[in-house]
Amino acid sequence: MFMVRILPGELIISRVERVILILTTCCTIYYNKDVMLKTYLYIPEQLEEKIKLAAEIQNKSKAEVIRQALEKGIIAVQNQGTASAQALLKIAEIGKKYKPKGPKDLSANLDKYLWGIK
Repeated sequence: MFMVRILPGELIISRVERVILILTTCCTIYYNKDVMLKTYLYIPEQLEEKIKLAAEIQNKSKAEVIRQALEKGIIAVQNQGTASAQALLKIAEIGKKYKPKGPKDLSANLDKYLWGIK
């Protein structure tokens, strides 16, 4: 893997890509991967220990473990928003299929039917 470290304000001419880059932030470029931006974040000591242990078990760098965890976490959060909508659609499908019967004023008198409150 070909890697180059670039400091802010440096001018790099890549003979491989024939591209001129002027960078204003510090980053590391991997030519057979994506551009990696350096990001600092604060984490509790307990989380640091979990990351370190996971990196040792998986034989990966801590940075790779963090990147993978962030990727999985972001996907999970994105799917969370659609999970409730999907559940409502399934309930609607069940309603269409079985055509349940109930009071016509259920939404207006929900407390009455659930708790006996008038």
